[in-house]
Amino acid sequence: MFDFSTPVDRHGTWCTQWDYVADRFGAPDLLPFTISDMDFPTAPCVLDALQQRLTHGVLGYSRWNNSDFSGAIAHWYQQRFATAIDPATLVYGPSVIYTVSQLIRQWSQPGDGVLIHTPAYDAFYKTIEGNQRRVISLPLEQQDGEWACDMARLAQALAKPECKIMLLCSPHNPTGKVWTRPELDTLAALCERHGVRVISDEIHMDMVWRGSHTPWSAVGRGVWALVTSASKSFNIPALTGAYGFISDPQAREAYLTALKGQDGLSSPAVLALVAHIAAYRDGSPWLDALRDYLRANLDYVAQTLNAAFAQLNWQPPAATYLAWIDLRPLGLDDKALQQALIEQQKVAIMPGYTYGAEGNGFIRLNVGCPRVKLEAGVARLIAAIRSLN
Repeated sequence: MFDFSTPVDRHGTWCTQWDYVADRFGAPDLLPFTISDMDFPTAPCVLDALQQRLTHGVLGYSRWNNSDFSGAIAHWYQQRFATAIDPATLVYGPSVIYTVSQLIRQWSQPGDGVLIHTPAYDAFYKTIEGNQRRVISLPLEQQDGEWACDMARLAQALAKPECKIMLLCSPHNPTGKVWTRPELDTLAALCERHGVRVISDEIHMDMVWRGSHTPWSAVGRGVWALVTSASKSFNIPALTGAYGFISDPQAREAYLTALKGQDGLSSPAVLALVAHIAAYRDGSPWLDALRDYLRANLDYVAQTLNAAFAQLNWQPPAATYLAWIDLRPLGLDDKALQQALIEQQKVAIMPGYTYGAEGNGFIRLNVGCPRVKLEAGVARLIAAIRSLN
């Protein structure tokens, strides 16, 4: 029913991943597997809804706080996660990171600490440090092939007087860890015990392959926020638009006051509202087909890499379409590998050290693309590795 195999040429569309690859990798015209958007057109139901709104022709100021938007979100959470949401806690933002940044400013002071599980999405470091806060790093550990959090170390970190916020990534980027319900219950209890507020970034919530996603709203205690968007699942980040839930009425009102009064963002991007409503009301069949395609892509990476380098024994992540590949068994030099990838193979794959020191020896490869592109990228990765051996 849906075609994910036919490539779409994104050159000349002001595309970050393709047109501006030189900004990060220092060379143009590389085959990119980088920033976490996908090379697929969005769902037909979303395109149809956008076209209808454009045909209407009037693109004036709008409001996000309406029953169509909140009802579509409530429908999605009930259908996908068997979770009821409280519409009164709903908030809007232009992006997940905007909302995270705003809450960091409101819930802490310059010099305070924000705890993140590392390796971490690089925008987390930038947002924390850009707001003059300090990163408190808690490394995740691999146990029997799965990523785990040392709860004793977490408790010690949360007990530090300077630790004011835990910025959770659920599911976790870049490792693909899915937080289990017991783990989340423990996180919530520890944060409540130590008076640490929680911001849970759940933008990858629809891309879970093993286990199931539990929204923070199901476990949260005290003051917390869940922030997310349909932008990853339906590949619509260029429309802007995110939403979230803030538990505490005073904290919620402070956020909304800053959104409107401080930053002048009272009117949302109306096409983002249209897209979210269409995706959450009618997009399940497309998303389910996409999920099947992405899982097959991850399996292809595992089979092909392990056939070339048996010592890797790499397994697909529990969540996300981002292959977090541990190359440490091969004993490669990270910088030399990047040089071979860029200069010899003309391919752009994110080096693990982008996500902190715990990412040394890893790469992050985005499989959100047609198989023909992925096959070319994996072949070039294998060639680059072999050139170093």
